[in-house]
Amino acid sequence: MGHVGERIAVERKIAGLGQRQLADRANYSLSMLKAVEQGREPASPGFISAVAKALRITPEQLTGAPYDDGKPLSNAVNELSVLLAEGRYVRAIEPGPLAELDAELVAVQRLYRRDRTLDTIEKLPGLIRRIHGAVRESSGDENARASTVLTNAYLLAGWTIRRTGRPALVLPALDLADHYAPTGNDPGWGSLAMLDRARMLTHYGESEVADSLIDSVVAATDSAHGSPVLAGYAHLVGAVNQARRLDYSGAMDHIEAARELSSRTGETDKYVTAFGPVNVEIHAHAVELEAGDPNRAAVQGASLSIPAGHRAPTRVGHHWQDNARAWLMSGKPERALAALNKARAAAPQQTRLHPAVRETLYGIAAAEKRRTDTLAGFANWLGSPL
Repeated sequence: MGHVGERIAVERKIAGLGQRQLADRANYSLSMLKAVEQGREPASPGFISAVAKALRITPEQLTGAPYDDGKPLSNAVNELSVLLAEGRYVRAIEPGPLAELDAELVAVQRLYRRDRTLDTIEKLPGLIRRIHGAVRESSGDENARASTVLTNAYLLAGWTIRRTGRPALVLPALDLADHYAPTGNDPGWGSLAMLDRARMLTHYGESEVADSLIDSVVAATDSAHGSPVLAGYAHLVGAVNQARRLDYSGAMDHIEAARELSSRTGETDKYVTAFGPVNVEIHAHAVELEAGDPNRAAVQGASLSIPAGHRAPTRVGHHWQDNARAWLMSGKPERALAALNKARAAAPQQTRLHPAVRETLYGIAAAEKRRTDTLAGFANWLGSPL
């Protein structure tokens, strides 16, 4: 089956719902639902989450994720899945010095940042087993430091596995991060785990609990003794949550708060957030696309100045994925394809694995009067025949 709209139509009929009934339950217009089902409009992540919740299925049942990106990735995911299934009963191995484990984790975080998802997943299981060994063999301050490193590692596991289109596997990683964060020596990682849980709840269309978690982190970090980086990142998570529920004003309030904080922090990757003025403007573009004016999002997003060599190429790639959808919704499929190619150049592995890219590609194909070599070439690279 092709685009998300076709899957929605099938699931809607299985549920015995008419188009108006489903539109009302998802809190979207009937015209939008019809346009998505007919392939005339790309389904936004917020739309997919709302419809999936209304149909009592997962968003992945509508997007078709995860996508097969070859046996090496599948093998690596399986090994990490075993580790997560072991939970707190994980088979620990000889750790070595904690300082070396911490440095190795930082190196793996850099792989994640550089869009090397397969390399990241391959290195994490053995590293996490060694960090468990450090936790079990240490006490006092050393144990607190090891617990923080372990919390950090489980968060990284969750981020990476989510990138492959398997959000259900993020949940055990988050549970383990929540378990080890309180015994660590840096409460910031516990706050980051709360924000990751809020992001997952937003993905599944549950915004109220997500709001509560976000507000808790803002209250804990937006103070003289807190972390402006985490407070700013919390506002960005809050902006996405509000935009997904089509609350443009609430989303922009979060963006303005994040802008003010980013003027104080500058560009930083503290807590692996890639927080700063550039990321705030990338999120502002996403809010405009999700809950505001797609044409304004397209124009402003295309002119956004992103410094060469930005520390988070995956964040840049995601921006161009969003910009592609904005151009498509503005009736300019050729500019949408150009933006997808920018996403591919910035973060090829992420672009190949992301559901929104396939949805936008189907929309471009439907809008173009004839199939072009450039469109066919991109579809062939993606492994998604049109």
